[in-house]
Amino acid sequence: MTFATLGLIEPLLRALETLGYQTPTPVQAQAIPAVLAGRDLMAAAQTGTGKTAGFAVPLLQLLAMEGPKVTANSVRALILVPTRELAEQVHESVRQYAENLPLSTYAVYGGVSINPQMMKLRKGVDLLVATPGRLLDLFRQNALKFNQLQTLVLDEADRMLDLGFSEELSNIYRVLPKKRQTLLFSATFSDEIRLLAGQMLNDPLSIEVSPRNVAANTVKQWVVTVDKKRKPELFVHLMRKGKWKQVLVFAKTRNGVDALVEKLQGMGVNADGIHGDKPQATRQRALDRFKASETQILVATDVAARGLDIEDLPLVVNFDLPIVAEDYIHRIGRTGRAGATGEAISLVCADEVNLLSAIETLTRQTLKRHDEPDFVPEHRVPETDASGQVVKKPKKPKKPKTSGGKRNLGKWVESGEVAEAPAVKPVRKVPVFNTGPRKRKP
Repeated sequence: MTFATLGLIEPLLRALETLGYQTPTPVQAQAIPAVLAGRDLMAAAQTGTGKTAGFAVPLLQLLAMEGPKVTANSVRALILVPTRELAEQVHESVRQYAENLPLSTYAVYGGVSINPQMMKLRKGVDLLVATPGRLLDLFRQNALKFNQLQTLVLDEADRMLDLGFSEELSNIYRVLPKKRQTLLFSATFSDEIRLLAGQMLNDPLSIEVSPRNVAANTVKQWVVTVDKKRKPELFVHLMRKGKWKQVLVFAKTRNGVDALVEKLQGMGVNADGIHGDKPQATRQRALDRFKASETQILVATDVAARGLDIEDLPLVVNFDLPIVAEDYIHRIGRTGRAGATGEAISLVCADEVNLLSAIETLTRQTLKRHDEPDFVPEHRVPETDASGQVVKKPKKPKKPKTSGGKRNLGKWVESGEVAEAPAVKPVRKVPVFNTGPRKRKP
């Protein structure tokens, strides 16, 4: 199969050839004809399998072949994404695909001045990539109209439909034309999100080119157990032992990102960090330097977990496990892309056992464990498996000998250790689209 057999026009075929696209990936082979046919679509595929081209290429063809010329402050196609970095990346791909077409494209997101964006939209844009918060800001200031909208795309749809964006999306849906094509693309769809999306779409076609919620088999995954307070020390040890050259590290909090970056920089390591508190220009500069291999280690919160394409990235480290199990798949999907191999290492302490169990249940595999000499944790991480249960609890400490007839029962929870609740899979609530507006930075 070739891209030509999918019915694409010559200007798009020329652009794809320039980019080195030779054979459609499975998701592209199924999605492109469906989008060209005007179908609503739900498409799930592992990260790094070409989902962006799967919706952007046929969408550009529809815009080039159908519909009137875009008018002032209007948009004909809208792609919503959860993060600023993903907005930039998706727009860059769209711009390359549209190189030979007479179409205008643009990306809008928060963290930068809104005035240049308002100026750009005055003439109208054929295809707009946006984060929800900034899109609503532009609409409320009358800089954007949706009367010409033909197609709505939700990229990373599971996160877009999650609770964090439900209010913004609810407000956006109210002002969009009811008659439109809607496309949902993501690496993961929970059952709750699938149910909700089914209510939003019109007779949607479902495409699932790989097992649900399974990480790419090109990524070698393993776990190193460690006490929480020794994670930074273990990270430095592994970095030196493995002679790491380029590593993307995920931390749970913004403070955690800053603390690890400060420690590494203090040791003379070329490290940088990105998170939601940093200005967009700073975040983009750090990401660009990392992609160019000018920075050895980039530490990030989950703003970098979705959609970022870093060529030949060899290693991802989960300094902290994600709260939402699906984010694990997106995190490790930054490596092992486009058929290349990669490695994902997770540093896991005892109070993360429930998070680990949820990940193993979601991915239907038990992650291989490794104890690094000199870092064997005092608070042992209970054994888990893909069934979602803790299968082997750590041994209780021996009871101290007693005298005088009184028996000292000792303690099961050691000093400084938090007792664990039974391992359960986190439950993700289905968002309800009837709440009032609220301000949110994308």
